[in-house]
Amino acid sequence: MAKAKRTKLRTPHAKPYQRSGKADPKLATSSNKDKHSKPAPLPAPTIPFLPADYVLLVGEGDFSFSRSLLETYGCSSLVATSFDTQAALWAKYPQASSHIRALEEEDCKVLYGVDATKLGKPGTLDGGGKDVKKGGFNKVVFNFPHVGGLTKDVNRQVRHNQELLVDFFKSALPLLAGGGSIIVTIFEGEPYDLWNIRDIARHVGLKAGRSFRFQASAYPGYKHARTLGNIEGGGGWKGENRPARSYILEVNEKEAQPITNNKKKTDGSDSEDA
Repeated sequence: MAKAKRTKLRTPHAKPYQRSGKADPKLATSSNKDKHSKPAPLPAPTIPFLPADYVLLVGEGDFSFSRSLLETYGCSSLVATSFDTQAALWAKYPQASSHIRALEEEDCKVLYGVDATKLGKPGTLDGGGKDVKKGGFNKVVFNFPHVGGLTKDVNRQVRHNQELLVDFFKSALPLLAGGGSIIVTIFEGEPYDLWNIRDIARHVGLKAGRSFRFQASAYPGYKHARTLGNIEGGGGWKGENRPARSYILEVNEKEAQPITNNKKKTDGSDSEDA
């Protein structure tokens, strides 16, 4: 489980993890009469991580998010994984080497060639089952899951990504500690809204406890990385400028099996900040 390590934290400019996702009323625009007034600032970001958390990150791009969790929020018990092999990763994201070095210097575990849909396969996470045990993670994180450009047909693309999420959820569930959660971040708007992430979660025995706006600026040093790699000529795609939302998915003890009836269920616990 979590162990103390020497990690120099940056001063986070964010609220700690809160149950309320409502915007601070003090941040609202004071008057609508002044047409030239500046727009209201974004509410302080929600950070769903604690220093003591044991965190598994899958589908990492250049590992800049993992590094920010370590250095900004003191999450030193990390297992950060990439779907790519090490050679493919460095070819796609040359900048990844410095992030990986920073993680490994603090004894964080970095793994390559990890399929997010096959996390329970023997040797996938631990090279033999000695270090990572089922039921040990407080958080399993998948930021911006996407199958890549398999097809230009929107409906097929949506279905492929839904299948990716279903298989990931089933694979990640046995890895959670009691009270642990799965966190998935996706862009807002179509076609991402068509994925229906809440419904998919319910069908595999999860519940969408809440969601909140993902603010990349809350993770210093983090840059969104394209699935296909850096844009030729240097730099990554500026996906961090697009609105995105994180969903916290928890084990639904009452519905641990796929839903087969037609009962309607209201997700009243999902509190979203505007």
